[in-house]
Amino acid sequence: MATRYYGVNELRKMFLDFFASKGHLARGSYSLVPHNDNSVLLIPAGMAPLKPYFTGQEIPPCRRMATCQKCIRTGDIENVGKTARHGTFFEMLGNFSFGDYFKKESLAWTWEFLTEKVGLEPDRLYPSIYEDDDEAFEIWNMQIGIPDERIFRFGKEDNFWEHGAGPCGPCSEVYYDRGEEYGCGKPDCTVGCDCDRYMEIWNNVFTQFDGDGKGGYTELENKNIDTGMGLERLAVVVQNVDSIFNIDTIRALLNEVASLAGVSYKDDEKTDISLRLITDHIRSVTFMVSDGIMPSNEGRGYVLRRLLRRAARHGRMLGIDHAFLAGLSKKVIEVSKDGYPELIEKAEFIYKVISEEEEKFNRTIDQGLSILAELESGMKDGEKLSGEEAFRLYDTFGFPLDLTKEILQEKGFGVDEEAFMDCMQKQRETARAARKKTNYMGADVTVYQSIDPAVTSEFVGYENEEYESEILVLTTEDEIVEALSDGQSGTIITAKTPFYATSGGQNADNGVISLGESEFAVEDVIKLQGGKIGHVGHVTSGMFKTGDKVTLSINKARRAATAKNHSATHLLQKALRMVLGNHVEQAGSYVDDARLRFDFTHFSAMSPDEIARVEQIVNDEIAADLAVSTEIMSIEDAKKSGAMALFGEKYGDSVRVVSMGDFSKELCGGTHVSNTGSIAAFKIISEAGVSAGVRRIEALTSKGLLAHYEEIERKYNALAALTKTAPDALEARITALLGEVKALSSENEKLKNEKVKDSLGDVINSVVDIKGVKFLAAAVPGVEMNELRNLGDSLKEKLGEGVIVLASDAGGKVNLIAMASDEAMARGVHAGNLIREIAPLVGGGGGGRPNMAQAGGKNPAGISDALKKAAEAALAQIK
Repeated sequence: MATRYYGVNELRKMFLDFFASKGHLARGSYSLVPHNDNSVLLIPAGMAPLKPYFTGQEIPPCRRMATCQKCIRTGDIENVGKTARHGTFFEMLGNFSFGDYFKKESLAWTWEFLTEKVGLEPDRLYPSIYEDDDEAFEIWNMQIGIPDERIFRFGKEDNFWEHGAGPCGPCSEVYYDRGEEYGCGKPDCTVGCDCDRYMEIWNNVFTQFDGDGKGGYTELENKNIDTGMGLERLAVVVQNVDSIFNIDTIRALLNEVASLAGVSYKDDEKTDISLRLITDHIRSVTFMVSDGIMPSNEGRGYVLRRLLRRAARHGRMLGIDHAFLAGLSKKVIEVSKDGYPELIEKAEFIYKVISEEEEKFNRTIDQGLSILAELESGMKDGEKLSGEEAFRLYDTFGFPLDLTKEILQEKGFGVDEEAFMDCMQKQRETARAARKKTNYMGADVTVYQSIDPAVTSEFVGYENEEYESEILVLTTEDEIVEALSDGQSGTIITAKTPFYATSGGQNADNGVISLGESEFAVEDVIKLQGGKIGHVGHVTSGMFKTGDKVTLSINKARRAATAKNHSATHLLQKALRMVLGNHVEQAGSYVDDARLRFDFTHFSAMSPDEIARVEQIVNDEIAADLAVSTEIMSIEDAKKSGAMALFGEKYGDSVRVVSMGDFSKELCGGTHVSNTGSIAAFKIISEAGVSAGVRRIEALTSKGLLAHYEEIERKYNALAALTKTAPDALEARITALLGEVKALSSENEKLKNEKVKDSLGDVINSVVDIKGVKFLAAAVPGVEMNELRNLGDSLKEKLGEGVIVLASDAGGKVNLIAMASDEAMARGVHAGNLIREIAPLVGGGGGGRPNMAQAGGKNPAGISDALKKAAEAALAQIK
């Protein structure tokens, strides 16, 4: 153990401060949501957000960086709780070098931090290296002074990091000897043993090769360092406890769970499993929601939903009979806020999302129990529930397999687990097949990855609608080119541009790039990795080549209309928070020159009154003609000023703050009006749900709103002309027409009923006797199925006991119906089986219950044969 006790929050700060003193840019965690990386759903390691810097696709802000990254891994989720080793959420400490220092400095600082800063006993630390890495051995042995017998050489499986093709290299791990009490007792127990005595706490990866994925390696010109040390594991060693569940922050959370359940840890193994599982899962859930992940049935949202529901179910198993997870997340925030202050900022939102999902699960699990009970009623002793049904309970109702098994076992049933796993595997294979083809970065492979990372663009569109700049890069869809000529499609990248690229919900500008007689129509503008801005479109005349000085001109009218809609979204968000509450957060937006769309977190549909109040507030602020100003400031100052930030958005050290008078203040990189009065007017067109806990408003402003009203007026006048009345008398005219339609419909129904009664008198004379059972088979022309059933019911009343078969040709479509009384059924008649025999004769199919069945067909010519066949079938059925 260390020379003194350190808490988790102290260790995190010590690590970042130490590497800051070594010239590193120390920064907080990136989001759990990967940025431009489709290879993973959630960030699983400290290096994952930094991959663009390792690959050279982006230039890092500093060649030395250090982070404490929140991570989630669910590969061993089934073991979480069952052991004290496994967990889904963890924090990864890491120091990184992008072509700067290498093995010598990395290993020396590892040793210095562990022994001098943390105070771990040097004689308890054991390095491991890749079997062929003599350079690392010499550093550990000759420079740091570790005896050779305490340096362990392992093979590629243990000490060589690679992930398919791409950067890779050997690694050196550091193990800590926790003492014999944690060992397996075997005489040969040493570093690398599977027991808990020797714990790996730090891994230094030396990225020095470029692998081809087939065993071939070439030396990288710029070598990198990627290290990782689990913060919780370090705390286990420093605090001298048996597992991560006993370190200070996690044990405080576990004790909270135990208190809620009225139990104690380490008294009962089954109870301990639930305590550990809930403790781990609520950490993952809290941090995922804080990064804007919402529960859903796919992707990251499904991982969140699964973790939350597992935790909720284990709460039930502990006897917690109320919703408790939102309250528990408060403890997560309390013990984690030092390293993650954003948890405090998002606390209200976190509580709301977790509460809503837990309540939804309580409703879902009750549905599942009801369906399972229904399935049980049709099962025999010892029978197994089909894997397909078990999977349906799991997939549709969130019903864990082990819960299904447990309930069925209590009643003498089982589950076909093999078939269940087959269904699960099919679902995984389907999902895997649907994945996009990606490169090492997990991004779609495009020509843009080949562009020199040193190329960057500067946006100058806040002050300029037209600008002259140099073409730096030209591309077609699949290659970098020197020129684009008339008719060719491609992308132009310039040093500076007034064109706004799609981002932050604002749609891109369009316009023209010109040079003399040459013109390039800009159809889209996109942000590319490394700060590049691409103008996508086609050459309408002439040609362009790299190095040309061109004039970039945006569509001014489109920009102005888009700015009005974008500024309106800022007013809208503030108004929504005023009317609905501070839990409202932007969950997405889209603005262009025609309309605006705003997605926000809220858990019920807005009432007409709430919509009206929001509209009124926005229009009042438009009428107030508020000045719109922008200011560049640090992210810390921006937050202190009360500016609102967005979930999942990557902000640099400096941010742009857009203020609208004293009413609204947001971090925003978009384009806006100079005063709110130019927006003119605002109208909400629709409000609806788009996913669990997310609502969507669509709205119009300015000319878009005028166009909307003009279209309504056009339709209004067209309706007036259609109904041959004046526009101001249209309401009265439609009311009168509806009254006429109602009267005619009533008359029509009356005539139909009379027709059916007339038919009734004709067919009752067709009754015959079959083995003592009355049998009536008749064709009734032009009767729809509903009327045919009514006719059948009337005939049953007149006939008493017996069998009725009716057929009707209704405009070329055949309707068949069969009915059997109780006495007829007792004699063996089954209406469903009778219909099955005769329906093919009219080109159809059908069936039903013993007392009533129906069918449809397409061959009216077969009606006569069908009725004859009905008599034969009835004869065969009657006993």
